[in-house]
Amino acid sequence: MTLASSVIVPYAAYLRVYEPLAAFPEPERSHWARYAKRDDLPGAQDELRRSLADLLPVPPVAVPVHESADAFVALVDGVTCVCPWRTRLRGWMALEELPERLPGPLLDAALPPVVRRQAVADFERWLERNPDARPWIRSATWHVPVRWFVLFGDEEREFTKGDDGLILRYRTPMVQARRRVARGLKVLKEALGEGPLIDGLVDVGRWLEEFHPRSLVELDYGGLVHTLPAGQLEDDHSAADVAEGLAALRDGDGERAGVAYERLTDRWSVIRGRQSAS
Repeated sequence: MTLASSVIVPYAAYLRVYEPLAAFPEPERSHWARYAKRDDLPGAQDELRRSLADLLPVPPVAVPVHESADAFVALVDGVTCVCPWRTRLRGWMALEELPERLPGPLLDAALPPVVRRQAVADFERWLERNPDARPWIRSATWHVPVRWFVLFGDEEREFTKGDDGLILRYRTPMVQARRRVARGLKVLKEALGEGPLIDGLVDVGRWLEEFHPRSLVELDYGGLVHTLPAGQLEDDHSAADVAEGLAALRDGDGERAGVAYERLTDRWSVIRGRQSAS
């Protein structure tokens, strides 16, 4: 194993959708069917390392030249489901968000304007040919968006120690995720009227509608597991806190909702605080 392959890449969480093979048109369906039978399927850290490798050349490659032919694979009730990486598409989408996340001088140093302009032009041409494109994976750095937890129940939480270390994730059927989004939106709109949490949950709900109804939805803490001691991870039940807050709002108990929300924000403010300290 090389040093590059052994380095653990932090610090992002992921919301993924695994679709059954039947959801894909040919010849892509046959490609994924063959791919899923491989013995050397790559993992999340492999995807990150390959993405970061494009930033090493001078000038850096802002977006991969070719789309990835890799995917994550899951077996759901005996049905093979895949979550295509679509690294190129996600790279373009992430590039659009960078000006909001990085100061101008730092952004220009990491990705010169000429590189970004070329990537934007390539993306516009590509979208003309693929107007309905959407990613199977969403990511967030240094936190898990509150709206993502709405999709899951505490009973779907998995905390294990695998070959790559600690793993904390939630998995739920698509129909259940959509149902929770609808219920959560109803409660939030009645209690709050409007706000960024509602807007974010609406966006997630629309994204989920793009996929096959028998898909699997996964929230993976990814590299965030390396920001907290194992004991704190074991006690992390953020989906339960969100569910508790929504139930309290539905019952008109603002005090109980506030306690649940404070518990959630206290936990994640510690993690996000490390971003500025790094």
